[in-house]
This record gives sequence, structure tokens and C-alpha cells, in this order.
Amino acid sequence: MAAPETATLKRMRLVWQSLCFSTAAGAAFFGPIHRAVGRGASGGMAILLSVCVLWTAFYFIRKHSADSAYLDTLGNKE
Repeated sequence: MAAPETATLKRMRLVWQSLCFSTAAGAAFFGPIHRAVGRGASGGMAILLSVCVLWTAFYFIRKHSADSAYLDTLGNKE
């Protein structure tokens, strides 16, 4: 059972989904982006991928914490 999604977690999830989509789109269209931008495309993709990985870890840690706190409150009610 998951905790109800707070506004902060919802915003974090939407940012996470946007980062994942942007990373996938960047990988899919890397050739045309590289031709248009040049060497900066590689650095941009590296930064985007790094931010995506870090945000994923941050989001899942916060989500796990919220779920655990919610389940603890449910356990204390019984």
C-alpha cells in the first residue's frame, strides 16, 4: 500500500518523468542534435543523464520515506 501522493511528491514525480522522457528523446535524436550543436551535444547528454540518475535516486528515497511513514501510522492505529 502506498501513501497518498502529496503535492511535493507529485511535483517530484512529474519532474522525474520529464527527465526520463528528455533523456530518451535525446538518445533517440542524438544524431541530428549532434549535427546541429556539435561537441556540446555529448556534454549536454552526459549532464542530462547524470541529473536524471540523481533525481531518480532522490525521488525514490523520498517516496520510500513517505510510504514508510504512512504505513507506520496505519500500524499504530490498530
